[in-house]
Order: sequence, then structure tokens, then C-alpha cells
Amino acid sequence: MNEHSSSSLWALLTQLFKTISSRRRNQFYLMFILTITSSFAEVISLGAVVPFIGILTQPERVHAYLSDSGLSRFITLPSPSNLVLPLTVGFALAAILAGALRLLLSWFAIRLANGVGTDLSIEVYRRTLYQPYSVHVSRSTSEIISGITQKVAAASGLLLSLVNVITSTMLFLAILGTLLIIDPIVASVAIVSFGASYTLIAWKTRARLMRNGRHISKQQTGVIKALQEGLGSIRDILIDGTQNVYCSIYKDATVQLQRSSGENNFINQAPRFVMEALGMVLIALFAYVLSFKEGGIAQALPVLGSLALGAQRLLPLLQILYGNWTVLLGSKASLEVVLELLHQPMPASFNSNLKPLQFNNFIKFDNIRFKYNANSPWVLDNINLTIKKGSRIGFVGSTGSGKSTTLDLVMALLVPTEGQIRIDDQVLTPENLRSWQQNIAHVPQNIFLTDGTIAENIAFGVPLEQIDLKRVKLAAENARLASFIDTRTEGYNLMVGERGVRLSGGQRQRIGIARALYKQASVLIFDEATSALDSQTESEVMSAIEQLNKDLTVLIIAHRVTTLQNCDSIVQLEHGKLIVQNSYNEFIKGHVGIT
Repeated sequence: MNEHSSSSLWALLTQLFKTISSRRRNQFYLMFILTITSSFAEVISLGAVVPFIGILTQPERVHAYLSDSGLSRFITLPSPSNLVLPLTVGFALAAILAGALRLLLSWFAIRLANGVGTDLSIEVYRRTLYQPYSVHVSRSTSEIISGITQKVAAASGLLLSLVNVITSTMLFLAILGTLLIIDPIVASVAIVSFGASYTLIAWKTRARLMRNGRHISKQQTGVIKALQEGLGSIRDILIDGTQNVYCSIYKDATVQLQRSSGENNFINQAPRFVMEALGMVLIALFAYVLSFKEGGIAQALPVLGSLALGAQRLLPLLQILYGNWTVLLGSKASLEVVLELLHQPMPASFNSNLKPLQFNNFIKFDNIRFKYNANSPWVLDNINLTIKKGSRIGFVGSTGSGKSTTLDLVMALLVPTEGQIRIDDQVLTPENLRSWQQNIAHVPQNIFLTDGTIAENIAFGVPLEQIDLKRVKLAAENARLASFIDTRTEGYNLMVGERGVRLSGGQRQRIGIARALYKQASVLIFDEATSALDSQTESEVMSAIEQLNKDLTVLIIAHRVTTLQNCDSIVQLEHGKLIVQNSYNEFIKGHVGIT
């Protein structure tokens, strides 16, 4: 359970409001001013109903009322029959003004809520990308994707609902005040009837709305997870014929999601139909009661018309208040997730324009120990290792020996639990690790390719207009990829498909190698990056790497030990401990028969 789960909805909304930019907060304040203006317009338009209906039914009475009010001292009042046109025009203008302001308010509120939602989504994604590698490997990507997309969208909708609640409340109070002035008894009876009904429904459905909200938040992640796993393993699914299994997993998640969403939508909409029927009954009763007053129904018609119009305005506002209140409750769980993502700490240094950390002599591990958390075993235990600049170092060891973890520490993706890593005389710290990473290019075993061109994938992360094609071609040549590209009519504009589906495994890995070479880093790290290459191509690639700048430091985990024959030394790790560090020939002598 996260730290926000026990907070009240109002506390969560307050936290959310504090996270948005000052520009957005100012827009909220502007919206409130617009709401107040719209409320006054509603009062004027509703107040104009009485004289308008009165002038149509009893023009002499209205004329006498206006004369007695003292208005005749400022303007010359026309005859009763001639008052119809100006009052009609005045009523129409008041209605148009009120409608225009409400339309403007609705447009502004939607734009504001969507704008805030966009800001939140961008900020959550930014903070997520800046989290340490150890955080990324410890949590589900489906949970993060769901948080950035669906749950941020829910939080955006929640903001819109909050805006609607505030604006509707202000409009509601303005209209109610006008109705109370017109006829306090009838207005009080109406508002008590409607208010009590909505309050009772809200009280009865509150727990179910919150429970469904938790289900929705959970199953949104489940749906994303089902899609990722099914589409990500499509080759095995097609071979094994297990489509029904993955369809069943997806069905379970989406059925529960839609059931909870549907129930919340029904709770949101259902009271409207009950209240409309109740409103019609109350208007009929008011008409019946008012007909017995002096002057009969004709005398009561202006008041009845005002009340009917007021009810016609109040009922939708009550429904909006109730409906958006259900959205607020139903989105509480998603808001908790969004706030947790928004509160992800940013690293000590994240300036993209940092200069590379000076690296002139060596990388040194001093008594390095590492484990992923307090309860896990040691992955590396008391590693002391010096890597000289310009050297070629191979790493070997059985699965789980700590080879990849060692290189992750070199790349500052992980931070030592104990001990320190020094670059020359500088200790790696959270403050300078980004500067150190400017020196590193990494080629993993599994190469991630975007659905773009070969050139875009070699110059990975570089804006299209900034790609240096000469540098791309040089990197492709050194990665032994140029001959393949030259056989294609599209050349470097060849689309590789999603995750490189149109390329072979060896071609994908050579793009990964070219990508690392394009970066022109001073430390090149291969984590079984040549495992998909045939022996001849692997030999050619390693020979090309050997011919690169002698100041380039190369660290290699190889699938085949023979790949490491040009290395200056071989480091053997077992069970998290450094067993031996020898030259290639000495290592082979001690391990006769390995390849």
C-alpha cells in the first residue's frame, strides 16, 4: 500500500493542485472568475422570467409595478402594450448572455483539465525515465504504462470533475438564491426534496464507487499486462497454439474492468431519470397549490414559470454535481497511483549537456560488494579490480556469477552496496555518474530497435535532423553491416519494423554494435553482444573493434571464450567472487577444452 492510500480525497486533490504549474493554477483562478460572472448571468436570465411572463399575461400590472419602483423617474415608460417588445428583447439577451457564458465556461474547463492532464502525463513519464536502473528492474512495465496513460487520464478526468463540481455549485447557489427570492416556500420544498434524494443515493453508493475504483485501477494494469505478454511472445504462441490461454487472461482482466466501469457509470447516470420524474410531479403539485391563490393560475403563472425554468436549470446542475462526485470517488485509487509517480525523486544530476568525466588512467573497484536489497544475497562480494584505459578485458563465468552486474556497476546503472568505484582519482557518486556515463556505449545481448530506419536506429536517440550520415556509415562499416545495407534499394532508409522484426538476429545485433560505435565513446561494453553472429562475422567484428582507437577501453562478456582471444586479460567470476585475472593464453591453459 502506498503512502497516499489512507489520505482523504480532499487531501489528495490538494496535493495534485500543488503539483501543477503556476500557469495552470492561474488559469484555475481565471476560471473561477468566469464562473462567478456566469452565475450572475444566470441570476439575471432567471430573474427576467417573472417580468417577461408577467408582461405577456398581465401587462398593466407589470407597468404599474415598474412605475411604483421609481424607474419612471429615470426613463419614460412606454404604454403597457409597448413594454412587451423591450422586455422580450431583454429576456432574450439575458438568456443568450447566460448561455454564451456557460458555453465559454464549459470550453475553458475542458481545455484546462485536458491541459493539466497533458502536463501530468509528461511529468510522470519524465520522472519515470530518470529513475535509477535498480528501480526499473524492480517493477512491472505494464504498471508504469498503465499509470502514464490510463491512470493519468483518470486524474485528468478527475480534475475536470472537480472543476464541474465547483462551477456547478456556484451556479446552483446563484439559481437557488433567485428562486428563494421569487417564492421561498416552494423553492425550499423543491430543494429539500431533490437534495435529500441525491444525498441518500450518494450515501448508499459511496462504498461501492470506491471499491469499483480500486478494481478499475488494478484491472487497467492487468489489461496492459495481458496485451504486452501476448503480443510480446507471439512467435511462441503461434508455434504452441496457446492463443486461447492468452485470450482467457485478457478476457478475465477486461471483463472485470468493464463490469466495474459500467457499474460506476450506471450509478452516475441512474438518479437523473428518477429526479426528472420527481421534478415533473413537484411542478404539477405546485401548479395545483398555486391555482388556489388569489387571482388563480393566471396570477401564479409568472411565479410558476420562473420556478419551472429554475427547476429545469437546477436538475441538470444537481445531476452534474452528483455525477462528478461519483467520478471523484471512483478515481481516488488512480489518483493515488498518479501522485506516487509524480513524487518519484529526481536524480542529483540530470543535465543532458554535461561534459564527460575525465578518464585518463583507470577504472578501479575497491572492495565492491553488491546486493539488490537488504534481504537478498550478495551478488558481488569483495571485488577488487583495476581496468586500465585502452585495455581489452574479457569477463567469463557461469550463469549468475556476477558478470553482467559487474558491467552494470561500471556503467553506473547500479550503485555499490559497499565499497567504491573510482575513475582515476574521482569516486563515482550520484552527483557525477551522469558525467561518467557520457563516456560509455553499451551493446546488450538483446538489441532494442525502434520502428524506424536503419540510420535512425544506429543514431539512436538523436533527432532526425541532427543525424550525421557519414558517421552512421562509418559505424555500419566497422560493425560489418554496410555490405547488407548496400544490397537494399532503400539503403540506410530501410525500415526495420517493430523491434527489428524484418531483420535477422545477427543483423539486429550488428545495428546495436554500430549504434555503440556511432556514439564514439571512450568505454565500449559488450554484454554477449555477438552471440547471434556466426563465427566468421563475429571474428570480423571483433577484428574491426581491435583496429579502433587504442585509447578505446573495451569490456566484453562473450558467449564463446574464443571471442576473447585478442583481450589483454580475462577476468573469471564465480558466485560473485573474482576467481582469477589472467592473459588469454594463461586462462586457456588452465581451462583446457573450453571454446
